[in-house]
Amino acid sequence: MRVLVVEPDPALGWLIQRACGDQVQVMECRDFHSAREHLVTGRFDRLITNLRLRDYNGLHLVLLANAERCGIRAVVHTDRSDPYLAREARAIGAFFEASDRLPHALAAYLSPSLPESDRRNPDRSDRRTPLRGGRRAADRPVQV
Repeated sequence: MRVLVVEPDPALGWLIQRACGDQVQVMECRDFHSAREHLVTGRFDRLITNLRLRDYNGLHLVLLANAERCGIRAVVHTDRSDPYLAREARAIGAFFEASDRLPHALAAYLSPSLPESDRRNPDRSDRRTPLRGGRRAADRPVQV
């Protein structure tokens, strides 16, 4: 499998590359222009891109991949919650993920059994997001 990773942050790019594993060929780009060049000239199975790429965004790359009809599956990630852009990503056929969860979820995105579309509802908050509070009252130590 060949993956094009577009990530301006070198630390997050390294985490994504490490999460892809040794069986995956990873081409990493730091900006939109070099990613566009690789996307047009190369053949990739997955596109993993940050939503924010300075003057452009990752959705531009997904649209370009769709226009080229190369059959690439795309994952767009960001560190900010944005339901509007999550809906936009779904509308153009991409999956949308939070940047902090991406290295952990990457194995599922690289799976050959990836669903045709992202079925999650971006308007519903993720049950893993809200803090559930601290310890139960019964767990507190008794002060004598």
